[in-house]
Amino acid sequence: MSRRYREADLARIRTVPIAGRTARVTPADCATPPGPERSFHAFLDSLPRTLAADHLRQVAAAIVSAQRAGRGVLAMVGGHVIKTGLGPLLGHWVRRGIVSHVALNGAAAIHDYELARFGATSEDVAAGLQDGSFGMAEETGAEMNRAIRDAAAAGRGMGEGLAQALAGAPSTPGAAASVLAACHALGVPVTVHPSIGTDIIHQHPSADGGALGETGHRDFRRLAGAMPDLHQGGVVLNFGSAVVLPEVFLKALTVARNLDQGRPTGFLAADFDMIRHYRPRVNVVERPTAPHGTGLLLTGHHEILIPLLAWAVEDLSS
Repeated sequence: MSRRYREADLARIRTVPIAGRTARVTPADCATPPGPERSFHAFLDSLPRTLAADHLRQVAAAIVSAQRAGRGVLAMVGGHVIKTGLGPLLGHWVRRGIVSHVALNGAAAIHDYELARFGATSEDVAAGLQDGSFGMAEETGAEMNRAIRDAAAAGRGMGEGLAQALAGAPSTPGAAASVLAACHALGVPVTVHPSIGTDIIHQHPSADGGALGETGHRDFRRLAGAMPDLHQGGVVLNFGSAVVLPEVFLKALTVARNLDQGRPTGFLAADFDMIRHYRPRVNVVERPTAPHGTGLLLTGHHEILIPLLAWAVEDLSS
């Protein structure tokens, strides 16, 4: 069955005066070129007042506000963040009293431990996979698994156990870059949230599934125990964990709300990652903040975005 072509009659269109239209961008919202002042404050102030640039300022302001109000700032950290050299920035926040709790996935803990203990981390996975040597560094597996067994025996969590192992190690040439070391030195809670089979230390003969489970579950309970600090003004930062930490956070949050009449609420949650993933968006940014919080997504390379945030926080704190 054939149909005739039909055209919309644009002569009948109703236009509206521009003065009556809601505008989202004005000259005051535009970026400003570099001027005589070349400070970071001038750079931050020069960014346009829109979209991600405004979101960066919003997250930084929320962190500063949370610290001043004594509310919790939870930093959840994936492995790529540590292996791209951002541990010193997180350690700086720990020392400044900005972060109240650090949650690492297994990969972040391994990279951080290796940097602190041996002064180096990250390997050529493709090359090591060819002959089965990937992830088989003897000292990493033996020391971390021993620390986890000791933590289980002493009733400690995995994060606390690894941090204490570093504190007692004969040498730690990279301790200044370590989040675990900073948390131990300042008494800031650090938890590790493994998924058995995902981390290189699980493939070593020294791995103890019972100890991994016991210390990992204790750290889950400790993370859930930290949730009340987020109520009305806290901040959750997901740095580069696409699956494990968003899932762990969601369950820890529901435990806390189950125990405390639906609290915490009214916090800001922000995801920082190279690409946008389903779980960080839904399980960190959207569901936990509805309907009385704020959720933001900032997308880009960790090694650029996170230093920008760190410097923005420093600028707003001064």
